[in-house]
Amino acid sequence: MTKEREDAPERFFEAEAAGLGWLAAAEPEGGARVVRVASAGSGWIELERIHEVRPTREAARSFGAALAVTHAAGASAFGAPPDGWDGPLFIGRRPLPVAHETSWGRFYARDRVLPYLGIAVEAGTVTQAQLPVIREAVDRVDAGEFDDDEPPARLHGDLWNGNLLWDAHGGVLIDPAAHGGHRETDLAMLALFGAPFLDDILAAYEGARPLRAGWRDRIPLHQLHPLAVHAAGHGPSYGHALADAARATLAL
Repeated sequence: MTKEREDAPERFFEAEAAGLGWLAAAEPEGGARVVRVASAGSGWIELERIHEVRPTREAARSFGAALAVTHAAGASAFGAPPDGWDGPLFIGRRPLPVAHETSWGRFYARDRVLPYLGIAVEAGTVTQAQLPVIREAVDRVDAGEFDDDEPPARLHGDLWNGNLLWDAHGGVLIDPAAHGGHRETDLAMLALFGAPFLDDILAAYEGARPLRAGWRDRIPLHQLHPLAVHAAGHGPSYGHALADAARATLAL
């Protein structure tokens, strides 16, 4: 299957291929399955064709356990690109900043929320009335209030339901914004946009690699990034959701 986009940013599909390859490197250890890349170039990428079927509870549990293995494969730093990739990163068609941080909070605030918040404010999808509570939450993240001893995880980075396909062998990851981050961020994005048998995915993930206590309460914290990205380009409803997530973060 070939995807083409004449208006794709420079090295867009090459970045996608690098991300897919990095995630796939965890497969031999039991990591999540990743769509195979045949080749990629300027404005195009050729991928394995996935013959989709309805997911099952068993497939969802297998995927959850495998995703835990992928995350555990790690990254060199928070914000780090896939190993061996020195080009740009993207989420959708928007640039995704590269970083090499030891502090998750500093990275997450500066490189995953603020760039898109600024665009959303300029577009009017985040209002001046909503901005103070969002900025207060981001400031607390930046200060390290929510940092922990979790090492950088190997994230898919754009793990909404549309980027998780299902075939006869189970779940398959596509279209990543792969980078080093906090593993709860991938799980929070699955929760934000829904996934079939989500409870089974999460239960199997927990069984394979338990999460730190209180992780469900921290879901809004880890949704600040995808909500900011969507507020930047998909309308004021995401600005409202971003402000709500900021309030929930401040309540932690």
